[in-house]
Amino acid sequence: MASEIIDLTAAELATKLAAKELSAEDATKAHLDRISEVDSDVRAFLAINEHALSTAREIDARRASGEKLGELAGVPLAVKDVLVTTDMPTTSGSKILEGWMSPYDATVVARCRQADLVPLGKTNMDEFAMGSSTEHSAYGPTRNPWNLDRIPGGSGGGSAAAVAAFEAPFALGSDTGGSIRQPAHVTGTVGFKPTYGAVSRYGAIALASSLDQVGPCSRTVLDSALLHDVIAGHDHHDSTSLTDQWPSMAAAAREGARAENLKGLRVGVVKQIQGDGFQQGVRDGFAKTLELLVAAGAEIVEIDAPHFEYAVAAYYLILPAEASSNLAKFDSVRFGLRVTPAGGGTVEDVMSATREAGFGPEVKRRIILGTYALSAGYYDAYYGSAQKVRTLIQRDFDAAFTQADILISPTAPTTAFAFGEKTKDPLEMYLNDVTTIPANLAGIPAMSIPVDVAAEDGLPVGLQLMAPARADDRLYRVSATIERMLEEAAGMPFYARAPKTPAKGGAK
Repeated sequence: MASEIIDLTAAELATKLAAKELSAEDATKAHLDRISEVDSDVRAFLAINEHALSTAREIDARRASGEKLGELAGVPLAVKDVLVTTDMPTTSGSKILEGWMSPYDATVVARCRQADLVPLGKTNMDEFAMGSSTEHSAYGPTRNPWNLDRIPGGSGGGSAAAVAAFEAPFALGSDTGGSIRQPAHVTGTVGFKPTYGAVSRYGAIALASSLDQVGPCSRTVLDSALLHDVIAGHDHHDSTSLTDQWPSMAAAAREGARAENLKGLRVGVVKQIQGDGFQQGVRDGFAKTLELLVAAGAEIVEIDAPHFEYAVAAYYLILPAEASSNLAKFDSVRFGLRVTPAGGGTVEDVMSATREAGFGPEVKRRIILGTYALSAGYYDAYYGSAQKVRTLIQRDFDAAFTQADILISPTAPTTAFAFGEKTKDPLEMYLNDVTTIPANLAGIPAMSIPVDVAAEDGLPVGLQLMAPARADDRLYRVSATIERMLEEAAGMPFYARAPKTPAKGGAK
């Protein structure tokens, strides 16, 4: 019974829960049992919610009493540890916040509770969301359920791995330069970065405030859309929150799944984010998907975005600059870790000792880089110039969307790489985000859906889709159509191909 429950998508679980064919307690227990079974290998979770079962029982009691509940009431959920919670520690993957309990919930977490979802626990991540592999977590790396010798992506590798390992039907993540989409690509899951401002960032520990965005991770397009509907909408706590009235993303996904074809859709292929430097299996998966789109009636348009080649350079000036400012609050005085030097010392001595002990190497590297870029005499040369490049990239997107309805590319240049493969050279790790960074710089919605398995290593390959700002529903509609076509061609949903028993070297 438990194995049958964890196989269900969030939408299928919700249907059975509403029909009382399944209890929230059974659904929650099945996923907690799955975590107990496999997470010692996967290591997706940093903390488990000790109140999960009691929350589920309360939902069952309210349903039994005839109370009208939300569509997803009783469905379990994993939460990235960058989002503050009152009933579980929030560390953002850092020793400097080890064991810290927040006095309030992040807005997205509060909305999930209001919708009667059941938080299972907090998922692992690169420290303060700085990384593409979850190797920079202060609590050790998460492993890819497809192959435990490979990374699960980052910074949100814990959320993606939890979903891919069937430990949770869906999860909350955050995306600053690809931290939802790239983990989705390497774990064979669906990851969505909404339009900047569409989802509240209140209670999401900030990395780079002008780039961060909270979004869903799941095994299907519809499941991401259902979670998106719960967390989206204006929040007066967030000054960057849009006041738009958003259409239902779940309705768009359901409409797309029913569509017969893609006739009339103009699909832009950005020549700057494909080709040289991309693994053959990734290129093959992208080519196969293009053929599928053409067969379905889509028009393929080549897009020239000349300033995309500067995106990584601009991003790695803007992000460290904003990070150095945001992380200044971790000063040993207000909250978190405090280290007092032997023999005492001034406030500055305590602050220095605390930050030395509490921050990992990657965080220190970016703080130093960002502080330098913002320093007197260098601000205009570095940070100011990077913001000008950002404007040029936004203009490239504006021009592209006059020629195409959506843009597509591989989600990342390679499949999941081996642990330690890129950590020795930070620049090589940074270049892993070359395909995903432009969407964050422009603030547009983007998502990754699984489309293939690379022949050379048997690991998932994702397709990235991008749309103009505020056209999030367009991505759900189109991606649901592609997902259905791929499922029909394969005779099964993509997630059914994932190994049920994570193992080193991959499934046997």
